[in-house]
Amino acid sequence: MNEDIWLLLGVVIVWTILAIGYAVAPWGDMIGYARVWGFGAALFLVIAALVWRAGRS
Repeated sequence: MNEDIWLLLGVVIVWTILAIGYAVAPWGDMIGYARVWGFGAALFLVIAALVWRAGRS
């Protein structure tokens, strides 16, 4: 289960980088994509926390 947590955290990092990249893009219509990637990163962070918590008990 430890590998699952690291995989999920890797996804969180990549999606966070993508969200930041879209947020600072010079095109004004990219902020919507930044919100989508940011929400996905937050969702995977919650899933990683739940997997970590399940692994401890």
